[in-house]
Amino acid sequence: MRIRLNPAALGLLAMALPVVTLAASGTTTLSIGQTLSFDTGATATSGGDIIWSTSGIAPQTKATIDNYINAGTSGPTVFAALNLSTVSTLCSVGCNSLSIPSSVIATGDVFFVQTNGGNYGAALVTGTNGLTSTVTLQYATYGTSGGGTGTGSGPTITEVENNYGGVPAGFSNSGIAQGAIFFIVGTGMATPGTTAVVQNACGANLPTTINGASVKVTVGSTTVTPSLYYSQPTAVAAILPSNTPLGAGTVTVTYNNQTSNSYSIQVVASAMGFDAYDQTGTGLGVASNPFTGAFYNYGNSIPPGTTVVLWGSGLGADPKGLTAQGGRDNTCVAVTSAAADSINGLTHIYVGGVDGGPPGYQGASGYPGLNQINFMIPVNAPTGCNVSLVGTNSAGVPTNVITLPIGNGACSDPVFGVSGSQQQNLSGLTNVSSGVVGVYQITSPGTGVTGLAISNFDNYSGSAYGDAAGLVSLGGCVINQSATSTLTTRTFTGLDAGTITVTGPTGTPLTLSALPTVVGESFAQLPTGYIPTTGGTFTFKGTGGANVGPFTASVVFPNPVLNWTNQSAGANITRSSGLPITWSGGTSGTYVSIGGSSSSSSTTATASFTCIAPVSAGQFTVPAYILSALPAGTGSVTVDNNTNYQTFNASGLNYGAAYGIVGVSVNSTFN
Repeated sequence: MRIRLNPAALGLLAMALPVVTLAASGTTTLSIGQTLSFDTGATATSGGDIIWSTSGIAPQTKATIDNYINAGTSGPTVFAALNLSTVSTLCSVGCNSLSIPSSVIATGDVFFVQTNGGNYGAALVTGTNGLTSTVTLQYATYGTSGGGTGTGSGPTITEVENNYGGVPAGFSNSGIAQGAIFFIVGTGMATPGTTAVVQNACGANLPTTINGASVKVTVGSTTVTPSLYYSQPTAVAAILPSNTPLGAGTVTVTYNNQTSNSYSIQVVASAMGFDAYDQTGTGLGVASNPFTGAFYNYGNSIPPGTTVVLWGSGLGADPKGLTAQGGRDNTCVAVTSAAADSINGLTHIYVGGVDGGPPGYQGASGYPGLNQINFMIPVNAPTGCNVSLVGTNSAGVPTNVITLPIGNGACSDPVFGVSGSQQQNLSGLTNVSSGVVGVYQITSPGTGVTGLAISNFDNYSGSAYGDAAGLVSLGGCVINQSATSTLTTRTFTGLDAGTITVTGPTGTPLTLSALPTVVGESFAQLPTGYIPTTGGTFTFKGTGGANVGPFTASVVFPNPVLNWTNQSAGANITRSSGLPITWSGGTSGTYVSIGGSSSSSSTTATASFTCIAPVSAGQFTVPAYILSALPAGTGSVTVDNNTNYQTFNASGLNYGAAYGIVGVSVNSTFN
């Protein structure tokens, strides 16, 4: 069997290598309670380097700030003339953890920032709206002071992960495999101001030094020097030589004759990471047609029984890359046959819970570190827009979990109220305004019954719908693994939808109260019995606000509501045995969400899973390969009955949906 390497493969590799870039410059408007990261340009309601409130601008976490020039006509001129040398010198003397009071913040004010990532930046206040709700900033980030001057604290590593899987340290599946592309996150790791340019792996050998940065990996008494795809101050992508010894090791980055801290890794024989469009190892996976090279998407789903090519890295040592600097660890080498080029790192691939067995081919793609997997989607795989896919090796260790659209033409997930064509269209938009309203009731140990009505109206990048991270179609499970991650998360801006009320079967309306510091989110505590065991209809009405027009939406609960019939099974869980769940109640056409989480008492590792099953099935077993990705520790398991999503329309929204949840949660020990 010859392996077809489509011409788009190198372009795919460049697309799939995560790049953590400095924001460089931009303009943003912060609402009360919003934060700004100068390193990425992201705004959010937590994290970041500064936070805006009516009392002023305050630094976040380890960031420091200093007011440079008070409001005045000279502000724009001063701001335009700033550079790394000026800002780093003055900020190193004046920047501190004290807030800049609102009394000195007005149009024309300039202040400095040293970010949590160690970079220096500045901002010009261009508008304040009377300091009552928003502040508009023009900002710039210049880099670190370490540059070519030989000063500064040198490079620092904060995270090392498989380039595609993105599983952080502390988990059973977080190792870096021999021959894999791995991703280093940190600060001061290359010439300030440089951006990532992915090296062409064909022709000349990949370099071991780019932009002044080089990498060393040490395992025991052996030290190897990986080849690099790119380097920049905040990120480096490298290939672990296939002859690196197995076992506990360390990674260091050297730049400007200064060597970083040693970051611990575990070199393993196999730890595959599948590529996903959101570049964090979750959500929509990258799959292509082996004959045309075309990539599948929500509008062009994969029919069951179709062979696809999956991409990623970490199957294991390349059979033609077993020298420190040579073979496919360093440059392109043609793929000729399955026998000569296979790397059999996976023994099973599960699609929507269906075992598809091992791939037809898994191994080298011809490009350094990049693996391709030719795999036939099982003919009995479930269909949907976000059907889960996960592989396991011979030891049962899972890969990251990605999702694929499976079906014919545009995919379909009617229980979630969105079609594949809708997701495809939304993903192409720069910004998507969405609104979600819902009612839920959770019974949990210690707190009893908690009922809430909630609303969330936000503006996201369209990629939030394009990658669908965290969503899964019926029959599958997804995993979320985290530690002390420094990778950028999705950000949003809240939308004003006015006053929102909900009326249940009792006929008593409740008004949702807006959160005081977060635009677009509101809630109301439900009185006891507001969601009756016989179900009923809940109607939301919105008056409309500055960003969203009036709307009406409904949530319908079945009669009777769901009952988790084997709650004791969730108390003490043996991860290697799977977790059987049974239930009664609900009505056909709705679905059951089974979720759980665990935190390790000895590490910072925390993970959670979510599985979705049709309520008519009456039972579902959370697979052992899903539970094995959670750390041993304590947490909880929750079984919910989720109503089908009901869509609604309102001016200012691209998408609106209403849903309801009734569930039970138990405390759990994961062994």
